Amino acid sequence: MSSRETILQRLRNRTGGELVAPASDFSVLERPDWSTEERIERFEKTIESVHGEVHRCTRENWIDRVAEILSARNARNLLIPTQHQIGKDLRAVAERDDLPNLLIYDEPIESWQPALFNDVDAGITSTRGGITETGSLILWPTPDEPRLMSLVPPIHIAILEASKLYTTLYEAMHAQNWKTGMPTNALLISGPSKTADIEQTLAYGVHGPKELIVLVIE
Repeated sequence: MSSRETILQRLRNRTGGELVAPASDFSVLERPDWSTEERIERFEKTIESVHGEVHRCTRENWIDRVAEILSARNARNLLIPTQHQIGKDLRAVAERDDLPNLLIYDEPIESWQPALFNDVDAGITSTRGGITETGSLILWPTPDEPRLMSLVPPIHIAILEASKLYTTLYEAMHAQNWKTGMPTNALLISGPSKTADIEQTLAYGVHGPKELIVLVIE
């Protein structure tokens, strides 16, 4: 008798019969069915606990809030996507005096890498959603909104639709049917950049944005 068969026989003797695989049980992944308001409150609390910032907005006033946020920080410019509706909406009001200069990510990184790393003050991106349980944003980098757009500028403004705030990652994956697009390009971020040294001291802004500002569109 082989070693594998010996082990199986011992297990059979202990259980008193044939070995049967247990039924799949995902109850461990289930969470309370929080309302949208409860999800926003919990998400906001978790993000702010790691030095993130959350602002509640509407579709009518989110650009006003962006202008206020950047004006308070004396931002000279804002990097925006070319094709996404966020970028289109901002370009439509580009002449506003309270908005900084709008920069468009519309050329290969090689041609303007020094400017991106040295001269861009803020970037704005969409999100695929948010996770209440962990206070995480789901980013989905694309050629229109590449990872450098949210990684390099000192200030990252992320637009989150309240209707896409999920309780868990498991719920988000099922609601958005990720399995049909595997492997995904999903990226989870929780708060601004932080680097822990050997003494476990957090240093914000060492590798990535110093500030993460989430605008929740209700």
